[in-house]
Parts: sequence; C-alpha cells; structure tokens
Amino acid sequence: MKKITVSSFKGGTAKTSTSLHLGAAMAKYHNKKVLLIDFDAQANLTTGLGYDPDAQDSMAPVLQGKKTIDEVILKTSIPNLDLVPADTWLERVEVTGALAADRYSHERLKEILKPLSYDVVIIDTPPSLCWLTESALIASQYSLVCATPEFYSVKGLQRLSYFLENISQRHPLQVIGVALSFWNPRGKSNDTFLEVIESTFPKKALENKIRRDITVSESSVFGKPVFETAPKSRAAQDYLELAKELLERM
Repeated sequence: MKKITVSSFKGGTAKTSTSLHLGAAMAKYHNKKVLLIDFDAQANLTTGLGYDPDAQDSMAPVLQGKKTIDEVILKTSIPNLDLVPADTWLERVEVTGALAADRYSHERLKEILKPLSYDVVIIDTPPSLCWLTESALIASQYSLVCATPEFYSVKGLQRLSYFLENISQRHPLQVIGVALSFWNPRGKSNDTFLEVIESTFPKKALENKIRRDITVSESSVFGKPVFETAPKSRAAQDYLELAKELLERM
C-alpha cells in the first residue's frame, strides 16, 4: 500500500484539486483501489466530492479512539475511490481528549492506516506545517509537494524542504515530486521558478504540469472530478498524465 501526503506551505497551490484528481485518475483509469483522506479542517476535498462536511464523521473520532476507520470511510461516484471526509473538529484535534495526553500522538494515524488494503492512500493536508501535516507525513512513504509559478509559493518551498528533511531523518519518507499548477507554458519567469525548485528539490520537478483551466473549479460545484464533468478538457488531460508519471515514480 503506497501512501502519499500532498502538502504545501501556503494556500492556493491547487493542493486539494491535485489530491482529488490524482486519486480519481488512478481509480478510474489505472484500476487502483484508492483512499482519499481529507485531513484539512477546511474540508474542500470533502465538498469537492459532493459531501457535506457537517453531516459526516471525519478522522477526528478515529484518532480519539471513539470510532474505527471503517466507520468513517465513504464511497464516491468513482468506483474504487473512497473518501475519509474532514470537518472542523480536525483543526485542534491534537489538544483534545486522548491525544492531548499522548506524547506520541503524531504516530496515531500511521497505526490506524496499517490494516487497510488499498493500493494507494492520498492524504490532503492543511497549507501549514502543523500537527496534522506532520502526522500525515509520518504515516506516508511519499510526499508530493504542490506549488505554483509565483513568488510566494516558490518562496515557501525552502521552509517546507527543511520540515520534510527533519521528518525523513526519523521516518522513512521521500519527496516523490513537485507538482506545478496554474502553469502557463509561455510564462516569462518559468525558467527562474524551475531553477528555484531544482535547487530546493533536485530532480523532483514533475515533467507534467497542470495548466490553468476553469473546468476544475466548475467540477467542484457538481461534487465530481473533472473526468466526469469535462473529460475532454485540458485539465483532465494534464491530471491523467500527472497520475501516470507518479505511478511510474512509485
């Protein structure tokens, strides 16, 4: 079972869209059994798959030992693609209940995932270096870094690289790649951004990049991936190629 944490240091990097569409592509086109875990209290991944976060249990009661993970897993509209939704309780879950007194609480998610039998688990994390992000990275073999070709996004990469390096010294973790979204193939600063990524994460910039496409935000209104709402769009094409590249790297 391959476990990937999708992370970034700031919002607006298409982290959630990338998580959703990579999972959907692997399930729909590569016959992989995939579990998506929404580990961000904003719950955008949950709503992007058509669920109301306020009406579902998240990973929070599972981490607290009040429910099993099987009790919170939901089916999606894509066969072979399941979801653990998020809710607002996730935001400060580590300082409440059983987790507050557990000095090894950040190991809890890793233990919870062990008995599962999926081909791929993809964990969508908050855009910050918090307890949730650390727990997800500790539970995973791979980290997928999300960025956009803009100053503030690239600026945060170095701090994220230090965070990932620190965790990899204690747990087996490798950066599987850096995924770039909102890509303009004719952007004047493309080479500069790619040089910064290369210096921070050598040889990790993924060949396939996600171009800006309004169909991605439109698909979230319907609670479905873009493969269902606009299968011939350039976003659908880009995410398919990115999923294929990641599967090859794994």
